[in-house]
Amino acid sequence: MRQLLKILTGVGLLLTASLAAAQSPNAGANAQPGVAWTQLSAEQQKLLANMETNWSQLPPGRQTALARGAERFVKMTPEQRRDANHRFGRWRNLDDTQRAAVRDRYRQFRDLAPEDQERIRRNFRRFGDLSDAQREQLRQRWQSLPPKERARIREQLPPRRPPPRH
Repeated sequence: MRQLLKILTGVGLLLTASLAAAQSPNAGANAQPGVAWTQLSAEQQKLLANMETNWSQLPPGRQTALARGAERFVKMTPEQRRDANHRFGRWRNLDDTQRAAVRDRYRQFRDLAPEDQERIRRNFRRFGDLSDAQREQLRQRWQSLPPKERARIREQLPPRRPPPRH
Protein backbone atom coordinates (compact mmCIF):
# COMPACT_ATOMS: atom_id res chain seq x y z
CA MET A 1 0.00 0.00 0.00
CA ARG A 2 2.92 2.31 0.80
CA GLN A 3 4.26 1.79 -2.71
CA LEU A 4 0.85 2.55 -4.22
CA LEU A 5 0.61 5.83 -2.32
CA LYS A 6 4.05 6.84 -3.56
CA ILE A 7 3.13 5.94 -7.12
CA LEU A 8 -0.18 7.75 -6.79
CA THR A 9 1.41 11.03 -5.91
CA GLY A 10 3.88 10.99 -8.76
CA VAL A 11 1.61 9.50 -11.31
CA GLY A 12 -1.32 11.59 -10.12
CA LEU A 13 0.55 14.72 -11.02
CA LEU A 14 1.68 13.55 -14.40
CA LEU A 15 -0.20 10.55 -15.65
CA THR A 16 -3.16 9.46 -13.59
CA ALA A 17 -5.10 12.65 -14.17
CA SER A 18 -4.70 12.24 -17.90
CA LEU A 19 -5.61 8.57 -17.80
CA ALA A 20 -8.57 9.11 -15.50
CA ALA A 21 -9.90 11.89 -17.69
CA ALA A 22 -9.37 9.91 -20.86
CA GLN A 23 -10.92 6.73 -19.49
CA SER A 24 -13.73 8.37 -17.59
CA PRO A 25 -17.20 7.29 -18.70
CA ASN A 26 -18.03 10.99 -18.94
CA ALA A 27 -14.99 11.82 -21.06
CA GLY A 28 -17.10 12.25 -24.17
CA ALA A 29 -19.86 14.09 -22.34
CA ASN A 30 -17.90 17.33 -22.44
CA ALA A 31 -17.75 17.09 -26.24
CA GLN A 32 -14.11 18.21 -26.31
CA PRO A 33 -12.78 18.66 -29.81
CA GLY A 34 -9.94 16.32 -30.64
CA VAL A 35 -6.37 17.28 -31.41
CA ALA A 36 -5.24 16.75 -34.98
CA TRP A 37 -1.84 15.07 -35.30
CA THR A 38 -0.63 18.09 -37.29
CA GLN A 39 -1.53 20.37 -34.35
CA LEU A 40 1.04 18.64 -32.14
CA SER A 41 4.50 20.18 -31.86
CA ALA A 42 7.44 18.26 -33.30
CA GLU A 43 8.46 17.31 -29.74
CA GLN A 44 4.97 16.03 -28.92
CA GLN A 45 4.86 14.03 -32.16
CA LYS A 46 8.23 12.47 -31.31
CA LEU A 47 6.99 11.46 -27.85
CA LEU A 48 3.73 10.05 -29.23
CA ALA A 49 5.18 8.59 -32.44
CA ASN A 50 4.02 5.05 -31.70
CA MET A 51 0.41 6.34 -31.71
CA GLU A 52 0.55 8.24 -35.00
CA THR A 53 -1.09 5.56 -37.15
CA ASN A 54 -4.07 5.23 -34.79
CA TRP A 55 -4.25 8.86 -33.64
CA SER A 56 -7.35 9.75 -35.65
CA GLN A 57 -9.23 6.77 -34.17
CA LEU A 58 -8.58 7.81 -30.56
CA PRO A 59 -11.47 9.46 -28.71
CA PRO A 60 -11.10 13.26 -28.61
CA GLY A 61 -10.72 13.28 -24.81
CA ARG A 62 -7.85 10.79 -25.02
CA GLN A 63 -6.14 12.83 -27.76
CA THR A 64 -6.40 15.94 -25.60
CA ALA A 65 -5.11 14.17 -22.49
CA LEU A 66 -2.17 12.67 -24.38
CA ALA A 67 -1.33 16.00 -26.02
CA ARG A 68 -1.38 17.76 -22.63
CA GLY A 69 0.74 15.06 -21.04
CA ALA A 70 3.28 15.27 -23.86
CA GLU A 71 3.32 19.06 -23.57
CA ARG A 72 4.03 18.82 -19.82
CA PHE A 73 6.77 16.26 -20.48
CA VAL A 74 8.43 18.50 -23.08
CA LYS A 75 8.59 21.35 -20.54
CA MET A 76 10.22 19.20 -17.83
CA THR A 77 13.85 19.39 -16.83
CA PRO A 78 15.98 16.32 -17.64
CA GLU A 79 15.76 15.25 -13.98
CA GLN A 80 11.97 15.60 -13.97
CA ARG A 81 11.79 13.59 -17.21
CA ARG A 82 13.92 10.82 -15.70
CA ASP A 83 11.67 10.69 -12.64
CA ALA A 84 8.52 10.71 -14.80
CA ASN A 85 9.87 7.88 -16.96
CA HIS A 86 10.65 5.90 -13.83
CA ARG A 87 7.13 6.43 -12.44
CA PHE A 88 5.55 5.56 -15.77
CA GLY A 89 7.58 2.36 -15.92
CA ARG A 90 6.29 1.45 -12.47
CA TRP A 91 2.73 2.29 -13.60
CA ARG A 92 3.06 -0.03 -16.60
CA ASN A 93 4.14 -2.84 -14.30
CA LEU A 94 1.01 -2.59 -12.14
CA ASP A 95 -1.76 -5.08 -12.74
CA ASP A 96 -5.35 -3.96 -13.35
CA THR A 97 -6.30 -4.32 -9.68
CA GLN A 98 -3.38 -2.16 -8.56
CA ARG A 99 -4.14 0.47 -11.22
CA ALA A 100 -7.77 0.56 -10.09
CA ALA A 101 -6.60 1.10 -6.51
CA VAL A 102 -4.34 3.97 -7.61
CA ARG A 103 -7.19 5.58 -9.54
CA ASP A 104 -9.49 5.18 -6.54
CA ARG A 105 -6.94 6.80 -4.22
CA TYR A 106 -6.53 9.64 -6.72
CA ARG A 107 -10.30 10.21 -6.75
CA GLN A 108 -10.31 10.20 -2.95
CA PHE A 109 -7.50 12.75 -2.91
CA ARG A 110 -9.23 14.91 -5.53
CA ASP A 111 -12.42 14.91 -3.43
CA LEU A 112 -10.63 16.21 -0.33
CA ALA A 113 -10.91 19.85 0.67
CA PRO A 114 -8.08 21.98 -0.84
CA GLU A 115 -6.50 22.55 2.58
CA ASP A 116 -6.40 18.78 3.20
CA GLN A 117 -4.82 18.23 -0.22
CA GLU A 118 -2.17 20.83 0.57
CA ARG A 119 -1.48 19.24 3.98
CA ILE A 120 -0.97 15.87 2.30
CA ARG A 121 1.32 17.39 -0.34
CA ARG A 122 3.35 19.13 2.39
CA ASN A 123 3.69 15.92 4.39
CA PHE A 124 4.65 13.97 1.28
CA ARG A 125 7.39 16.51 0.49
CA ARG A 126 8.61 16.34 4.10
CA PHE A 127 8.67 12.53 3.89
CA GLY A 128 10.59 12.73 0.60
CA ASP A 129 13.16 15.05 2.18
CA LEU A 130 13.98 12.48 4.86
CA SER A 131 17.00 10.26 4.41
CA ASP A 132 16.39 6.60 3.58
CA ALA A 133 17.32 5.69 7.16
CA GLN A 134 14.88 8.24 8.59
CA ARG A 135 12.08 7.01 6.33
CA GLU A 136 12.71 3.43 7.34
CA GLN A 137 12.75 4.43 11.01
CA LEU A 138 9.39 6.21 10.57
CA ARG A 139 7.91 3.16 8.80
CA GLN A 140 9.10 0.86 11.58
CA ARG A 141 7.69 3.22 14.20
CA TRP A 142 4.29 3.18 12.46
CA GLN A 143 4.31 -0.59 12.03
CA SER A 144 5.26 -1.13 15.66
CA LEU A 145 2.19 0.77 16.87
CA PRO A 146 -0.61 -1.43 18.16
CA PRO A 147 -3.48 -1.76 15.64
CA LYS A 148 -5.81 0.18 17.95
CA GLU A 149 -3.38 3.11 18.08
CA ARG A 150 -3.04 3.15 14.28
CA ALA A 151 -6.85 3.07 14.02
CA ARG A 152 -7.08 5.99 16.48
CA ILE A 153 -4.66 8.03 14.36
CA ARG A 154 -6.55 7.19 11.17
CA GLU A 155 -9.79 8.32 12.82
CA GLN A 156 -8.26 11.75 13.35
CA LEU A 157 -7.90 12.19 9.60
CA PRO A 158 -10.51 14.37 7.93
CA PRO A 159 -13.56 12.45 6.75
CA ARG A 160 -13.83 11.60 3.09
CA ARG A 161 -16.31 13.69 1.24
CA PRO A 162 -18.85 11.75 -0.80
CA PRO A 163 -18.22 11.80 -4.56
CA PRO A 164 -20.05 14.57 -6.41
CA ARG A 165 -23.31 13.60 -8.09
CA HIS A 166 -23.47 13.99 -11.85
